[in-house]
Amino acid sequence: MSLPVVLRPEATKDAAEAIGYFEALRPGLGQAFLIQVQDVLLRISGMPEMHGIVWRNVRAARLRRFTYVVYCRVHEDRLEVLAVVQGNRDAAVWQSR
Repeated sequence: MSLPVVLRPEATKDAAEAIGYFEALRPGLGQAFLIQVQDVLLRISGMPEMHGIVWRNVRAARLRRFTYVVYCRVHEDRLEVLAVVQGNRDAAVWQSR
């Protein structure tokens, strides 16, 4: 059974900015990024224990095609997405959330 996915406003903003960036690089690339994010969220919500805890019960899952990471917390009743950021960004960007 998959957990419902709840994106925090910051995570939604992260994803929207990345989609815009990739779409500006090449039409259709933003959509490809969105599909990758959706795939990762489905994977995490279905089997959250497959993704390691990286900090204070926050799990991380890398996108396959893009150098982005989805950071989330697993609760009893939901998967809370904290951030969707480039993997090489400073951890303080998402840890403060």
